[in-house]
Amino acid sequence: MKRPEIRHRRPRRFPNAVALSIAICPSTPLLVPELGGEAAQETAELREAAIIAVRSLPTQWIAIGAGDGRYGSEVSGTFAGYGVDVCVSLSSTVSGPTQLPLPVLIAGWLRAQVPAAAVEARLVSGTDGAAIGRALRDEIRAMPTPPGVLVIADGANTLTDKAPGGYRPESGAAQQDLVDALTQGDAAALQRVSDVITGGSVYQVLGGLAGSDRVQAQCLYQGSPYGVGYFAGTWQVS
Repeated sequence: MKRPEIRHRRPRRFPNAVALSIAICPSTPLLVPELGGEAAQETAELREAAIIAVRSLPTQWIAIGAGDGRYGSEVSGTFAGYGVDVCVSLSSTVSGPTQLPLPVLIAGWLRAQVPAAAVEARLVSGTDGAAIGRALRDEIRAMPTPPGVLVIADGANTLTDKAPGGYRPESGAAQQDLVDALTQGDAAALQRVSDVITGGSVYQVLGGLAGSDRVQAQCLYQGSPYGVGYFAGTWQVS
């Protein structure tokens, strides 16, 4: 009896004509100059890199950050809880400010640097980031025009004695591994992010989203002011 032929389906890739644009930015209030105080000048290079990254996106964004919940483009918020009443919104339509998590506020502030843009924010937590990324990949592939994806996450916050999380000796190597993966477009390496990386679940989403496709990566900034690892850059996935 002839055995049935088994065919293995290869994962569908993003066509080159509609390559997926991804901007990677930190989740820190230091991006907002009004909140930085004396640190505003020191973080100017990071801020400029993040703005360059988001300006590479199309005008519709999906933002991924750490936490729980989804936030539509109709919401607005304020950084008043961080010391200065800087209002932001996820689109050009401004509503009464509500209390928003930091990654959503950051998404709103970055969106304001691209006035025509609108963003939907999705927060993730736990260890299922790769699965969330694969599901998002399928969702985007079904869209006639893929949105840009804004990844909002920090690295290790334990790089020095004065860092917010104190000092952990292993965090330096873990931060360098993360920077290498983001700079080289190594999606697989993001599935092995150390638990000292505060935005680990978000980076796992990025890895699942890119899958095994070709990634053209660009590092615009990497550094660790105040003992926290920050990265800003872009991925083009095709």
